[in-house]
Amino acid sequence: MRIDVVTLFPEFVRQCAGFGVIGRAVERGLLEVEAWNPRDYAEGGYRRVDDSACGGGPGMVLLIEPLRKALAAARQAATGHVGQPAPVIFLSPQGTRLTQDRVRQLASLPRMILLCGRYEGIDERLVQHEVDEELSIGDYVLSGGELAAAVLVDAIGRLQEGALGDAQSAQQDSFSDGLLDCPHYTRPVSHEFGKVPAVLLSGDHAAIDRWRRMQSLGRTWLRRPELLGNMTLGQDDQRLLEEFKREHKGQAHEQGH
Repeated sequence: MRIDVVTLFPEFVRQCAGFGVIGRAVERGLLEVEAWNPRDYAEGGYRRVDDSACGGGPGMVLLIEPLRKALAAARQAATGHVGQPAPVIFLSPQGTRLTQDRVRQLASLPRMILLCGRYEGIDERLVQHEVDEELSIGDYVLSGGELAAAVLVDAIGRLQEGALGDAQSAQQDSFSDGLLDCPHYTRPVSHEFGKVPAVLLSGDHAAIDRWRRMQSLGRTWLRRPELLGNMTLGQDDQRLLEEFKREHKGQAHEQGH
């Protein structure tokens, strides 16, 4: 997969793509990440990329032409992806909320272009004519789209085949099946903060899988109940969730809550 990012801060994007799982994916040739600075395509001695908003108001708005030319350069640059579509995704707080399902869909594409806004935003005419989709990573405002682009690159890059050391890691992530992940433990088995649950030390893989599923259902019920409202649970999951609720109620009673 190839991801091109149009941004006023290309070094930030390149550095984010150089570490951890994403850095290894790039080294292995599983992922290409390149950044394009619209300032390189701006005219005049000052290489201006913004101007005041029509109608007045605070802040500046990014100009059409530098962005348009940077997008065109990004489309033409990926020689290994000639003929493959490159949807343009604008990172914006006004976009559709990013979900793991959408990440999986995007991860199956051969390439894409991420467009990062700055200041008060981008001239709406460019958005209407050049952007295929607007995505938001949450209901809050950042100084620009670079952090959101880095989040998307990471979320997509780690799903590329071979990017993770164990392919099952992605399958067990939170939201991979609509639920939150179960709790995880490591050594030492006994610590002043508590002990590792005995079932995880039993060697009984069926029992461990059952416990993990129950914990995943229970955590989702406790922390993100609206997710369960969007799901249809099978009988086994319903029984596991009821068992979790009984145990949780018992623990709360013992603790005097």
